Amino acid sequence: MTSSYAHGTCATPLLGETIGENLRRTAARVPDAEALVIRHQEFRATYRELWELTGRAARGLMARGVAAGDRVGIWAPNRAEWVVAQFATARIGAILVNINPAYRAAEVEFALTKSGVSLLLLSHGFRGTDYRRMLTDVRPRCPDLCDSLVLDDDWPALLAAGDGVPEDELAARERGLQFDDPINIQYTSGTTGFPKAATLTHHNILNNGFFVGQRLGLTERDRVCVPVPFYHCFGMVLGTLACATHGACVVVPAEGFHAGATLEAVAAERCTALYGVPTMYIALLEHPRLAELDVTSLRTGIMAGSPCPVATMRQVRERLHMREVTIGYGMTETSPLSTQTEPDDPVEKRVGTVGRVHPHVEVKVIDPDTGRVVPRGVRGELCTRGYGVMRGYWGDPDATRAAIDPAGWMHSGDLAAMDADGYVNIVGRLKDVIIRGGENIAPREIEECLQTHPAVGEAQVVGVPSERYGEEVMAWVRLKVGASATADELAAHCRQGLATFKVPKFWKFVDGFPLTVTGKVQKNLMREAAVAELGLTAAAAVETA
Repeated sequence: MTSSYAHGTCATPLLGETIGENLRRTAARVPDAEALVIRHQEFRATYRELWELTGRAARGLMARGVAAGDRVGIWAPNRAEWVVAQFATARIGAILVNINPAYRAAEVEFALTKSGVSLLLLSHGFRGTDYRRMLTDVRPRCPDLCDSLVLDDDWPALLAAGDGVPEDELAARERGLQFDDPINIQYTSGTTGFPKAATLTHHNILNNGFFVGQRLGLTERDRVCVPVPFYHCFGMVLGTLACATHGACVVVPAEGFHAGATLEAVAAERCTALYGVPTMYIALLEHPRLAELDVTSLRTGIMAGSPCPVATMRQVRERLHMREVTIGYGMTETSPLSTQTEPDDPVEKRVGTVGRVHPHVEVKVIDPDTGRVVPRGVRGELCTRGYGVMRGYWGDPDATRAAIDPAGWMHSGDLAAMDADGYVNIVGRLKDVIIRGGENIAPREIEECLQTHPAVGEAQVVGVPSERYGEEVMAWVRLKVGASATADELAAHCRQGLATFKVPKFWKFVDGFPLTVTGKVQKNLMREAAVAELGLTAAAAVETA
């Protein structure tokens, strides 16, 4: 019986260069191709201009004393300076520390101190939050932070300072860098405790961006609409680096995701590709202006970040004209993608799986209890090995050892199955599996069933405590605008396609779900709310083995 193991063989070699070296090659190959469009800032730059601008910013950081290996934090929504800082820090060997724009004071303090940020680049704020005031509050408790720069005010001065540093000094710094040097710290969005600081190298993220772009067929003729945040792998690797390695243009509609602005950007800029998590695509499909805006220039893109409803994927292919859209799977710790569908995969594989293993990557599905590889078709934990696996969690060797085993496999915590052809299906998180009376229930199976009801816009399923069964199934449902349905109707719909024990006992109709800034549904918060609303505190307090 074939085991659930796959290796991404590929004739194209890995890139053995730094991010700066790669950008130099692209700028030399397609200097006049547009590289970056930030619509809300009215910013445009060709690859020649981007190369020159990143050089000025790199020298400006050197003028402020930033050395190779220093941690430079960036706390800002999507904007031109974010992309320039990404390349500028890479060119001088500084480690860019991504700070989530939605972080509050305690989270910012933790992120700055954990990674030892010495210089923080920040914007005025985002969505009503004043970053400068928050920084004033936390700065006394961040001993390594000795400098800060407000992008809205101080950016021209940084570039001017760079003009005073000889280009030879930057060139000498660049010659001293190696592609295995750590270059980026991204904080994972854990559901409990503080996030962990995944440390990534030039080699990690440059190659992942390159092979993602290759799978999408990107060239200098492509324009990729990127409404996902740069602070996350989706924006800065699948977005910025996938485009830069192939000479394509990054088009940013707004500081944060806005469905109307995204559709307008696609139409006005004639974008050929579009990125998003499922909740973003759902918002685009439901937007009233979709019918009037011309988005027929689209051909491809990526849906990733959380499980992709099959019904949504089919609509994206038809109504957004993205016939070559791909689904990707990965995690911050693997730089990020490990699997991805191909534009020429069979339709049922493109809409119902997360594809096959990426080039130069290995994946396997194991029994989480024994660690043994399971046969094809059997569910287990998905693990990844290869060039994309992070260097480790910054300053946390214990957490690193818990995540990466002695053989170099990164354990995802995701429950998956690999079919006979090597396609992977993600069926949920190991910790999200609902165990009701000894029966294991995958929430996604129920969510997919609910998505086929004509009144359902989106559905999320969680397990809630039960003194009798251990857990019961609860569905949170957002109905489509103007649609109506009752819990009894939806339960009847589920019974047509699911075993009785999988049909939700509890129902909650909502206008939206608690989301992270990247659009991931926070099921831990849904469970907490359900315990309080349903009066299940006693059941939640029952101790188990």
